[in-house]
Amino acid sequence: MTDCIFCKIIQGEIPTNKVYEDDDVFAFLDTSQATKGHTLLVPKKHVQDIYEYDSELAASVFSRVPKLAKALETAFSESEGLNIINNNREVAYQTVFHSHIHLIPRYTTDDDFKIFMKNNSEHYSDEAMQEIAATINQALTNA
Repeated sequence: MTDCIFCKIIQGEIPTNKVYEDDDVFAFLDTSQATKGHTLLVPKKHVQDIYEYDSELAASVFSRVPKLAKALETAFSESEGLNIINNNREVAYQTVFHSHIHLIPRYTTDDDFKIFMKNNSEHYSDEAMQEIAATINQALTNA
């Protein structure tokens, strides 16, 4: 894709701080550095989001996550954990429309990075949960 910032980074048209590269993926530091070591893992093949992955691309990209996670843990031994985030489409906070995975080392609970998930369980009865599960199972059967 000619107008994609991540494609331009992968092709060396835009300088970056590369941390890893192989035939299928490219990883580099996110310029925002939500925390020290915040890294992006992107497939070299341009796909907009997870919905454009096939199983081969998914296996290739996601199999690199543990390697990078362990490298971040070793590089930043003072880190206490790691967030792995993949946003898909604008409503889910995707801002660059070339699929990417954020690996964000965590140092403390006060390191200025927050994720909030409200507990909405009170809005779903056991029957509603069973219906949701059945709907997903049916979609998997048809996939």
